[in-house]
Amino acid sequence: MPMNEQPPWGQKKKPSSPEDFLAALIQKIRDSFTGQKQQKSPGENNQTPSDPVNFAPGIGKVIMIVLALLIFQGVYSSFYTIEPGEVGIILRFGKYNKTTQPGLHFKVPYIEDLTKVDVETVRKEEFGFRTRIPGKNSVFDKRGFNMESLMLTGDKNVINVAWIVQYKISDPVNFLFKVRNVPQAIRDASEMVTRRIVGNMDFDYVLSNREILAGDAKQELQKQLNNLEAGVSVVTLQMLDINPPDKVKPAFNEVNEADQDMKRLVNEAEETYNRVIPKARGSAKQIVEEAHGYAVQRINRAQGETNRFNAILKEYDQAPEVTRRRMYLEAMQYILPAVAQIYVMDKKQQNLIPFLDLSKRQQEASGTNN
Repeated sequence: MPMNEQPPWGQKKKPSSPEDFLAALIQKIRDSFTGQKQQKSPGENNQTPSDPVNFAPGIGKVIMIVLALLIFQGVYSSFYTIEPGEVGIILRFGKYNKTTQPGLHFKVPYIEDLTKVDVETVRKEEFGFRTRIPGKNSVFDKRGFNMESLMLTGDKNVINVAWIVQYKISDPVNFLFKVRNVPQAIRDASEMVTRRIVGNMDFDYVLSNREILAGDAKQELQKQLNNLEAGVSVVTLQMLDINPPDKVKPAFNEVNEADQDMKRLVNEAEETYNRVIPKARGSAKQIVEEAHGYAVQRINRAQGETNRFNAILKEYDQAPEVTRRRMYLEAMQYILPAVAQIYVMDKKQQNLIPFLDLSKRQQEASGTNN
């Protein structure tokens, strides 16, 4: 028998696989806590079946293995990575210690705890509906959410308002530790703000000014969340659907049709007014201006006639016969060209003598030859 070989009865049975080693380790731990004794054959190590077994080496190995596992776990958990768009909140003995940015970091094992918070993702809360199938052609479901959307306006009319709130985490510490349930706080605050704003407005104003209402509601909601120290920032608040309830829609449509007819008649009346009244005002102004012009013309003509008469009178006083003859010749020069036939009256003649205008006949003959 070689010197390095041991007899079969002196060899120890070793585990053949990791599973066997783990099973043997669990069995040793169980036996050490239950106080059981390990039985061996009478010929093994010259011990009788009643001899006690020494568990100290096995317990030491178990402790060493447990310590090694703890050390490995501590070293492994000491290093952590924060992804882009996240921040890490470090708690030391349960108290906030620091905030870490994206990258690889170190923390004290078993003393510090890590909580990762996504600060870039836009979260949303829906009111009056729920998105069942998101995507380009999203599918919405409004059944069973009437209690969220049903509101009362300032003129005591009932209206359905469906809206959505989108928000991001702005302060991770307040988001984690100031408010226990931030989404529920956002829902409660949003419903309170929206109902108050809608309740202060008339029905028609709510239907036609949804963008103004959404802007006011966003500001009020952000103010409420800041007071709560929720640690979130409202990205947008949008009114998606504002309609009367289904039961009153027929009556509402009739009222709308009557209102549209009234507006149409008013617009037609205003169009007629804008067309006729300015025209009448223009015509009246034209008549007035023409009257002023005619008055000025008559006055100027009268003044001219008066001045002319005064000038002739002055000349007549100086030379009556010459002035009379001149006035007669000027009158004949103005009258005779317009007279077709001229008759000369002579006291000595008993018949009328026609005046032969040779100049006129010569003009007509020359025109015919041309």
